[in-house]
Amino acid sequence: MLTSIPSVPHLEALLLLRGTPGPWSTAKLAERLYLGEKLATGLLDDLCNSGMATGGAEPASYCYQPASDLLAATIDSLAEFYSRHLVEVTHLIHSKHDRKAQQFADAFKWRKDS
Repeated sequence: MLTSIPSVPHLEALLLLRGTPGPWSTAKLAERLYLGEKLATGLLDDLCNSGMATGGAEPASYCYQPASDLLAATIDSLAEFYSRHLVEVTHLIHSKHDRKAQQFADAFKWRKDS
C-alpha cells in the first residue's frame, strides 16, 4: 500500500482519474501522461493496491474510487494544493527520491574504520 505519492506520474495519474470520472484504459492514461503502456499499467495497479482506484480486470476498467471518505478528502486537499503549488509539490516528491539515492550512495563510502 502506498503511504505517500512515490512519483509525479503517480500523482498525475491519480489526479487524471479523479478529474475525469469513468473508466480509464492503460492506453488512454499512457497517452495522456506520455508514458509507455507498461508503466501506465504499473501506475494504475499501484493506485488500485493503495485504495485510491479500482479496476484492472479489463483494459478500460480503471476508475477513481478512494477506499474511504477520509482518503477522498485527503486527495481532494492534495489536488487543491497541487493546483496552487505545483513546483513545490514536485520538488517535495523528487527530494524523497534524492534522499534515497544519497542513502544508497552513502552505504558504499569507504570509512576510516573499515
